[in-house]
Amino acid sequence: MKRIAVLASGRGSNFQALIDAIRDGQIPAVCVGLVTDNPAAYAITRAREVGIPVRVVDYTLFPEKGAFESALLAEMKSLDADLFVLAGYMRILGPGIVREFSGRMINIHPALLPSFAGLHAQRQALEYGVKVSGCTVHFVDEGMDTGPIIVQACVPVLDSDDEERLADRILAEEHRCLPLAVRLYCEGRLALIGRRVVLDKAGPGA
Repeated sequence: MKRIAVLASGRGSNFQALIDAIRDGQIPAVCVGLVTDNPAAYAITRAREVGIPVRVVDYTLFPEKGAFESALLAEMKSLDADLFVLAGYMRILGPGIVREFSGRMINIHPALLPSFAGLHAQRQALEYGVKVSGCTVHFVDEGMDTGPIIVQACVPVLDSDDEERLADRILAEEHRCLPLAVRLYCEGRLALIGRRVVLDKAGPGA
């Protein structure tokens, strides 16, 4: 049974999707902790409702980023997790943390990477005029949303869309794709070959 931990900064709807998938037996793992930089995050409520330990590392309490990163790294190490999942974590992790957990940290992004990395991906897609958008689950590397891609899903961009409507449609796919990617990782079915993530169809969870 794998140990996973989640980093989230806000409402935590993707965190909830993971909680539900673990509860339903879809992911062979236990969630050992939520780490957040935001003491007001609703994700904290979601964690406490199901007894998941919460670690708050409040960015505003640190004099500079280096001190914050050191505290965050210490909390992450203390969880002894096999996999860290960034589920709406809104800060860029420093290279020290990324290297420490290389190959053991994944992120969900509301666009079809490599297009529209960074903040406000749905707004970027609408402004560019694309006809298809979606979401991407990828391994975290030292760039911004540049790591090897694990899972992607597409949604149409409609003429009537605004940022909120498109975000809602993408979010429904995020709630499906993130648990899938975590399940594949926990089943040992993901192999990283260069930049390509290859699925082992004959793995133990096939």
